[in-house]
Amino acid sequence: MTSRTLLPWLLAAFLAACGSPTPAGPAAPAPAASSAPPAASVPDPPASAELSAPVAVASASAAPAAPETPEVRRPMNVLLLVIDAMRSDMPWNGYTRPIAPNLTKLYERSVRYPHHYSISSFTSKSVPSILSGRYPSELHRTTPFFTVYGQNNEMMAEVLQRAGVRTLAAQAHAYLDRPSGLTQGFDVWRLVPGITFDYNKDPYITSQKHTPLAIDILSEPKNVTPRFFAYFHYMDPHDVYQPHEESPKYGRKSRDLYDEEMFYTDLWIQKLLDWVDTQPWAKETAIIVTADHGEAFGEHKIWRHAFELYDVLVHVPLFFVIPGAQPREVPAWRSQIDLVPTIYDLMGVAAPEGLPGKSLVPEILGKDEPARPIICDLPADTHNERRRAFIEDGWKLIAFGNDFRYEMYNLLEDPGETRNLFKKDKAKAEAMRARYKQVSATLREVKARGGDPVKN
Repeated sequence: MTSRTLLPWLLAAFLAACGSPTPAGPAAPAPAASSAPPAASVPDPPASAELSAPVAVASASAAPAAPETPEVRRPMNVLLLVIDAMRSDMPWNGYTRPIAPNLTKLYERSVRYPHHYSISSFTSKSVPSILSGRYPSELHRTTPFFTVYGQNNEMMAEVLQRAGVRTLAAQAHAYLDRPSGLTQGFDVWRLVPGITFDYNKDPYITSQKHTPLAIDILSEPKNVTPRFFAYFHYMDPHDVYQPHEESPKYGRKSRDLYDEEMFYTDLWIQKLLDWVDTQPWAKETAIIVTADHGEAFGEHKIWRHAFELYDVLVHVPLFFVIPGAQPREVPAWRSQIDLVPTIYDLMGVAAPEGLPGKSLVPEILGKDEPARPIICDLPADTHNERRRAFIEDGWKLIAFGNDFRYEMYNLLEDPGETRNLFKKDKAKAEAMRARYKQVSATLREVKARGGDPVKN
């Protein structure tokens, strides 16, 4: 069934899922019946009345009081949108094709991190970190490429669930379903219908099913009371890259079709966000957008993702739309290891001790925080040799295998990582290697067990 034949049925399903909500503001427009994308409907940032600390108002006879720094009201709901294989070179970062018009408008009113890194370079190593707050090397797991994670790992959803938070998820890749070990702690974990596990590729088009499924989950009153954490993982930019009647035509090359996929995903994410904006809990909900990894189109002679830790695979978007938080760009270099502590903070839940990351909330609200080193972690499995990357002060060191070989790049001067300086700047290389060893030693590594031997 094509996108054109699906559209009338999807429109009816979408409207049925929406029901007749009581809007918190002006109702979002209904999805267009034609194949042309609807105009983005993005609400203005909330007024200062939504802040928990009101600004004092001086009387006519009193001297003006110094304005207070408002705090964002917490706890709140969190809606986490992960877009699989979304590269960092999106339109908001200067990419000339308007392949994500709705996300671009959302980005402009967000707190954004242009120097943000995923934990790893493919889904089965990065998503477990997004859901646990730990590096994949620190988690109990099996050896296959499609790794299974042990029930003895404590996942974020379990902590939130014990704190009385309703935990929700909808997925569009069969790996992310049971028995990946990623579902533990979720009250609701649903897979879009009509997909099966394909070990070699992702051949499905799913955004048009994913958004109605997410709306269906969030329409259940018990799922949004008193607080909820919702994780929706959109898969369409993942290969195999598919053309879409709703998307502009850029060409027939892989990157051209990928750009069509991004446009299509952006269209359906906006339909979800338009619906969210009509809900009474919208002004109590933080929206987080990120990617689990990037995507390569021939850079460093690699295609798609996994296997390496070059920036094209691990430098990914991260931005927050939080009621009461003013849009701004945060120049600090940060890692996805900070995402779980940030979600705990937004939801008013105490983070377990020993997590390697740190909440970004103080920084989101305008506080200057010190620089922190970044680790990208790709433990060995049946298809991948071990890789680990260390980033500090704009410099990046990549360790190959069990640290038997290194590459070093100055990302400030060479963001494409075209000039390996490891043997050319020996003093800097030795300093970076020493710091990498020091920071890398803080990981509490767990040996993968179960399955064929890992690749060496």
